[in-house]
Amino acid sequence: MKLKRTGYNQTVVSFNNGAEVFFSYDTPVAGYSDKLGYIRTNTYYSKTTSRHINKYEQSRYQGLDAHFTSVNQEVIDNLASNIPTNISSIEHNHLGDNLYIRGDS
Repeated sequence: MKLKRTGYNQTVVSFNNGAEVFFSYDTPVAGYSDKLGYIRTNTYYSKTTSRHINKYEQSRYQGLDAHFTSVNQEVIDNLASNIPTNISSIEHNHLGDNLYIRGDS
């Protein structure tokens, strides 16, 4: 598992199986899995979080035919449920660009 800060209050957690979860602040709001493809929440949080999601989408479109499907927040929460709970945004926002996490599921 790899944790990468992509911007201020923006983080992507990538799993070894290719899945990933994008966080705006502490909230998982988008991601990817082989089963679901690219997904984004259909829940509105704030103008800033909406900008974060749009930036994440644009970063995935580069050279790809990526299509994002809007889904209920619970779907993204389930995708994020394999992330260790002992990692907080305060920790990863001060760790630099990458953090590799042992014990990947």
